[in-house]
Amino acid sequence: MTDPGKEVTEREWRPNQTTHQGSPPRDPWTLILGILGGVLLGTGVTFAILGSIGVFEEPTPPTLPPPPVLTIPPPAGPAPTLGDTVTVAAVAQRVIPSTVFIEISGFLLGASGSGVIYGTDGYIITNHHVVEGAGSVAVVFADGARYPARVVGTDPLTDLAVLSVDREDLSPIDLGTSANLVIGEPAIAVGSPLGLDGGPTVTSGIVSAINRTLEVTRGEPLYGLVQTDAPIAPGSSGGALVDAGARLIGITTAIAVSDVGAEGLGFAVPVDIVVGVVNDLIRSGEVAHARLGIEGSTAWADRGDAEYPAGVGVSGIPDDSAFEAAGGQINDVIVEIAGVRVSTLDDLLAVLRLFRAGQTTPVRILRADADTTLDVVLGRLSP
Repeated sequence: MTDPGKEVTEREWRPNQTTHQGSPPRDPWTLILGILGGVLLGTGVTFAILGSIGVFEEPTPPTLPPPPVLTIPPPAGPAPTLGDTVTVAAVAQRVIPSTVFIEISGFLLGASGSGVIYGTDGYIITNHHVVEGAGSVAVVFADGARYPARVVGTDPLTDLAVLSVDREDLSPIDLGTSANLVIGEPAIAVGSPLGLDGGPTVTSGIVSAINRTLEVTRGEPLYGLVQTDAPIAPGSSGGALVDAGARLIGITTAIAVSDVGAEGLGFAVPVDIVVGVVNDLIRSGEVAHARLGIEGSTAWADRGDAEYPAGVGVSGIPDDSAFEAAGGQINDVIVEIAGVRVSTLDDLLAVLRLFRAGQTTPVRILRADADTTLDVVLGRLSP
């Protein structure tokens, strides 16, 4: 009888001992060498396949993903409506979208300033001294958008300039008036001092004085300025000075500085002058400033032991004088122009900044004991 265990063993081994039916069994060493050869052959085939698909080639450096498609965030929405209780925060939220940062570059020049959006046609108001000598100008809006700008025109006499940008979704500033400003009323300055990142800077104070004259080192004196104690730092030039209703009352232009630093006195070109100059620059690129055609000085009146400024005494009349053509004479005292009281020569020059060559304006004078009004067709001030 066949041993069952041996039969099972033979059956298990038989498939490995025979390559073809009826072939004699191989010896163990042949079997071992065959297995090793198969393994090596399989490995070689595997390497060949892997090599053909590039597994053993030098790996290609990973390519960086393309930059993301950037989208501009939508506008923050309309400015809030000022409530019955006006706060600096409410005014700031209203004015900040209307204020811009201005970057200047040129030959040996790198500077910055501030500006105010004027209307919805892409115009920006700033100072003449901010863009003077600029090779290129860029405007950065409160939402961070940066646009190239071109200079439409500048006016050194009032230190104003107009830029233009190609942008439609603008938030123009609301315009006020400087004609009825009251000393002590709130004044808020919005600008971009020192080129600091993060948007405009807001400071608050009061209207400290009106109708100031300021001698500046860069050109002619500035007349009729609004003075404020709202801190104004370098770089804020061209920014907005607004009232408690967030309405523009002036374009900041200068600060008072002594040996110990800023004196807390800032000055702004009054908005009534700004609007006239800016509109002229937009229309023609220049301003036809009015010329009365007199030489004079402040006239003083005695009252007891005191003296008071009483008008402008005419001491000389140059060629092509509009004043003389209307009947004015030497020794006349000018006391009023277009209904505006004139007590000093600075008063007269400030009022004239509101007029243009060719306009006719009533000029009230005192001559001897007579009180006379002349209708003067104003001449043009030479640039």
